[in-house]
Amino acid sequence: MTEGTAQLVEHLRSLGPVVVAFSGGVDSTYLAVAATAALGEDALCVTASSASLAGTEEAAARDLATTQGLHHRVVRTDELSDPRYVANGADRCAWCKTHLMDALGPIAAERGATVLLGVNVDDLGDHRPGQEAAAARGARFPLVDLGMTKDQIRAESAVLGLPTADKPSSPCLASRLPYGTPVTMSRLRSVERAEQALRALGFSDLRVRHHGDVALVEVPLEELDGAVARREAIIAACQQAGFLFCALDLEGLGSGRLNRVLG
Repeated sequence: MTEGTAQLVEHLRSLGPVVVAFSGGVDSTYLAVAATAALGEDALCVTASSASLAGTEEAAARDLATTQGLHHRVVRTDELSDPRYVANGADRCAWCKTHLMDALGPIAAERGATVLLGVNVDDLGDHRPGQEAAAARGARFPLVDLGMTKDQIRAESAVLGLPTADKPSSPCLASRLPYGTPVTMSRLRSVERAEQALRALGFSDLRVRHHGDVALVEVPLEELDGAVARREAIIAACQQAGFLFCALDLEGLGSGRLNRVLG
């Protein structure tokens, strides 16, 4: 165990029983494994199953929980029943985290535990209203407490042999919809089907942005030439997912791209 992970484990012990919001991504997996090392069964890792979580991501989280020996539970959240979330305003993430805390809060209360989220310091610079909503409900961000960046978390995960060390980031499916486009099951499923098909073509790190009839595909800059070479397969994948047209974003893959409209 490296010094960084040892410090995190010690910090988690000081928090007592915890409930970790576990999506199976880089940050939450590292946090969940460290919390389990620190607290054993006093660390409950909970995956929130919702329409905006791709089915492959939920399955991966379940598998990780088993292989890493996590004390794990899956709960259902239903953000699509909330018109504030469905409206997809700039505060959408706040309502998402409100529903998450509605699900995790009672579980934590029963256990006398603190809810933990896998937020790192790199996340603090973008528009993230969900973090404020979770913090207001008592959630803690241990990775931020220790000043850990995404690169540090990946490096520590690699030392621990975690399969998520080099896993591409995979924010929720709703993040592919421009603000103001209502979040619906059909739109989420179209994005999910398109991204799954493109991963089957070999594009592991990507986004499919939902712009009505148009699927705007983002891949890393170094893969743009390969995407153009396989344009017919990409177009077919997007059309089979329900889009009429397909475009390739020449800027390449970018996190938080849709936040530009917020100024």
